[in-house]
Amino acid sequence: MNVFKVLFMCACLVGAATASAQGTAPAAPAAAAPAASANQSPSDVVQTAAQGMLKDLDANRAAYKQDPNKVHELVDKYLLPHFDTEYAARLVLGKNWRTANPDQRKRFVDAFYHSLLNNYGSALTDFTSDRLKIFPAKADANSDRATVRTEVKRDNGDRIAVNYAMRKTPDGWKAWDVSIDGISYVNSYREDFGAQIDQQGIDAVIARLEKGEKPGQIAKTPTGGKT
Repeated sequence: MNVFKVLFMCACLVGAATASAQGTAPAAPAAAAPAASANQSPSDVVQTAAQGMLKDLDANRAAYKQDPNKVHELVDKYLLPHFDTEYAARLVLGKNWRTANPDQRKRFVDAFYHSLLNNYGSALTDFTSDRLKIFPAKADANSDRATVRTEVKRDNGDRIAVNYAMRKTPDGWKAWDVSIDGISYVNSYREDFGAQIDQQGIDAVIARLEKGEKPGQIAKTPTGGKT
């Protein structure tokens, strides 16, 4: 099992989950996960999402392995409600969010979301609780920002630092960025997608995502001039 794939997908969902906020995500499962309380601490929010997902995985792991589409429902149910989706997507697209029209925004986040799930979602089925450690977050009572530190154990025993940047919203604390060994998801994809959009145009990048290309591959391999 490649733990890094799990981390990568969860990190990328910080931005890609905007599809849910925009009303373009896949249909939600019949039973929604319990919502996080507005009074929960940042660490509690991360713990709630992780425990809910892991409990569901343990109970239904064989079904998720047999039908990868069920993993989409797992992500919708346990991860997406705890991410500040629109805020993260605005940061990922940067200047391109401001210049994109509403249709382009919706197409981008929907295509990005589906591409990540299709390419990396199956890795979640091998994720187990013994690989995850969550540290208590010390948030200032008057601050609307906090960082939740976690560690994830890889197959070889090494532990990877995975930190969640959180912000306080009217609905409680939500994550908007994930850093893996100090590398920020939002910053990395803002640079990568920004460069490709500058070269090809946002419609060309969206089209590549819609055809099923991996986001990381698009960032590395331009396919020609701006359209």
